[in-house]
Amino acid sequence: MGLPAIGSYPMPDRTAIPRSHVSWRIDPARAALLVHDMQNHFVRAFPAGRAPVVELVDNIAALRELADTLDMPVVFSAEPAGQPPAQRGLVGDMWGPGIGDEPDAAAIVAPLTPRPGEHLLANVRHNAFLRSHLGRLLRSQNRDQLIICGVHAHLGVLLTAADAFMNDIQPFVVADAVADFSAEEHTLALRWAARTGVVCTTDGLLRALLLHRERRNA
Repeated sequence: MGLPAIGSYPMPDRTAIPRSHVSWRIDPARAALLVHDMQNHFVRAFPAGRAPVVELVDNIAALRELADTLDMPVVFSAEPAGQPPAQRGLVGDMWGPGIGDEPDAAAIVAPLTPRPGEHLLANVRHNAFLRSHLGRLLRSQNRDQLIICGVHAHLGVLLTAADAFMNDIQPFVVADAVADFSAEEHTLALRWAARTGVVCTTDGLLRALLLHRERRNA
């Protein structure tokens, strides 16, 4: 099985955001931004030039720009191309061989190309913490909050958020900066994410980060 055909669907707005069970507040001095699997292979499965992919890329770009401005670590996870079956393991049974050797299939989409000083981690499982040094990277920079965006909401985003929570890292899932196979799976992922962290919108998170900086500098 490979990626399913993905149809256009509208990004959720703030009225569709599930209530989180915690009242954590984002702090740019504690937070890092994770851009999960925003590779051509995955993004091209969405209808080009339509929702949700247009908002997905634009909102992640806005989060990334502010993160850079606030000196927050920016981390990209990316599935390696051409993984042998032994490395794919059970993921191969479920999703097939993964990214092949097609030109630029494994690259991060052009509007989000990693910059010098940003981090690019190989991601061999949906959970970006598993078999990577993401946890060590966050600890080394004294970061215990993780803003998560990218694809796919009910797989990598949700599993990464749950693992962050289990390791005492506060996850913030950005509802309109993630996307999924369908609106139904997107909504389901947000409901579950609200049980392990904060679900927010891009605009709300950007305002909260800027407000925290203003208060700190006052």
